[in-house]
Amino acid sequence: MAQVPMQAMDMPDMSNAIVAQDEMGRPFIIVRDQGSKKRQHGLEAKKSHILAARSVASIIKTSLGPRGLDKILISPDGEITITNDGATILSQMELDNEIAKLLVQLSKSQDDEIGDGTTGVVVLASALLDQALELIEKGIHPIKIANGFDDAARVAIQKLEEEAEDVGAKNEVFKGLLFKAAKTSLGSKIVSKDHDKFAQMAVDAVASVLDEERKDVDFELIKLEGRVGGSLGDSKLIHGVILDKDFSHPQMPKEVLPVEGKENVKLAILTCPFEPPKPKTKHKLDISSVEEYQKLQSYEHDKFKEMIDYIKKSGADVVICQWGFDDEANHLLLQNELPAVRWVGGQELELIAIATHGRIVPRFQDLSPEKLGKCSKIYEVEFGTTKDRMLVIEECSDAKTVTCFIRGSNKMIVDEAKRALHDALCVVRNLFKDSRVVYGGGAAEVTMSIAVSEEADKQRGIDQYAFRAFAQALDTIPMTLAENSGLDPIETLTTLKSKHIKEKVSTMGVDCLSKGTNNMRELFVVDPYIGKKQQIMLATQLCRMILKIDNVIISGKDAY
Repeated sequence: MAQVPMQAMDMPDMSNAIVAQDEMGRPFIIVRDQGSKKRQHGLEAKKSHILAARSVASIIKTSLGPRGLDKILISPDGEITITNDGATILSQMELDNEIAKLLVQLSKSQDDEIGDGTTGVVVLASALLDQALELIEKGIHPIKIANGFDDAARVAIQKLEEEAEDVGAKNEVFKGLLFKAAKTSLGSKIVSKDHDKFAQMAVDAVASVLDEERKDVDFELIKLEGRVGGSLGDSKLIHGVILDKDFSHPQMPKEVLPVEGKENVKLAILTCPFEPPKPKTKHKLDISSVEEYQKLQSYEHDKFKEMIDYIKKSGADVVICQWGFDDEANHLLLQNELPAVRWVGGQELELIAIATHGRIVPRFQDLSPEKLGKCSKIYEVEFGTTKDRMLVIEECSDAKTVTCFIRGSNKMIVDEAKRALHDALCVVRNLFKDSRVVYGGGAAEVTMSIAVSEEADKQRGIDQYAFRAFAQALDTIPMTLAENSGLDPIETLTTLKSKHIKEKVSTMGVDCLSKGTNNMRELFVVDPYIGKKQQIMLATQLCRMILKIDNVIISGKDAY
């Protein structure tokens, strides 16, 4: 019987082999494995990139619009986040693919620059790449497609600029329009049942801290503070600062009001500790007798008294200190009727100083009446039965800092409400910077899509294909909105397009909330113009970048 020859084995490369010995001294050879180098190129590389982008977009597509759904994200240490904010979802996802990571950075740059529209920009970028893949398979060169997309984006933005309405001209109506724009932003969030309250909070907060010369807002001055308990409806805006602290002694008053004959409560804001001075270097103190110990004790006592005298002379009613102080200092402060707060963080100290127009004082000797902060009252707030307390420094005159205090039934709702309010604050700030608005609900995208399609007919050669592909990609936004709202996407899109073209009305969008009208002007569903423009620019740039990649070389690590 003929023997079956053994399958020939590939001989390993012995050039990198090393000889080793086991515990018995027997020699053996370790052959170095040439790390697996993978290489993708040409159409195969482009397909894999576009499929990666598609898979990321498909995850967050369902979060678009007011009927968008939430995602639950569980971190490696078990922390749970529930959100439908595109940037938050993508930033917490563990992604290995390089192209998928580019989409994460895309949503992050939209979030950093505009603060809203992070889901839409990823959906649009993915739609552009899907359209590009169809053209590549037809044999059109990727750079031709990218150039065509760039030209189409210019046409789309030009049309968007023509359709944008400037709402800043009528100044008395402007606040109402800001409120409605903030409400549109909050419509898709978990706080949508209380969006009137949150929209008003966003408008009031931005108006309080707005730098009118620069027409910009420093978000450091708007503090978002959350506390579990109560409902979202209990949230409120405080013109001042909330500290997650209480007074240092339980017998100190729970509320501090101005002394009779004075208008304000005065605050001493200190960064020096309530303790006797010590050398900064390492030191040792030897006490060899009772007299020396008593002398030290009386020295400490005199120092504490001296510190409190400085505070009293300056006319302060409350002491806010960055550092701690021991029981003796605490007792002396109580005796001298000086309510005090200890261990206040540096950032909070700065906010208190800004809110109360006070100065942060590094030494007791530097205290003087003009360096004190002023507010109308300071009081402790207790929550339920947990003995949790917070301090509120409120009604500071002409305060340039505010605190949005958010309540909710659990930590996840409070965190998501903070994210939603941040988006609304960004929308209001964007409208202060550039008061032009475009209509939402996919109305702006349909208008741009029609303009790009019309322009496609005027193009010569291959650019026609790129223009039509760009128009179809823009149609993805209204189709996704319709799909997420339980409507028929194709029927909705064709109805909108026919209304836009026949009736020459550019404000028709998807009626996501079944209000009975498609006119976004009547429903006042608006987006800031700069946010929508940024979406199109960023998505087109990313698409161009991915289309230019034709070779992926993944270097595997050499291993024994």
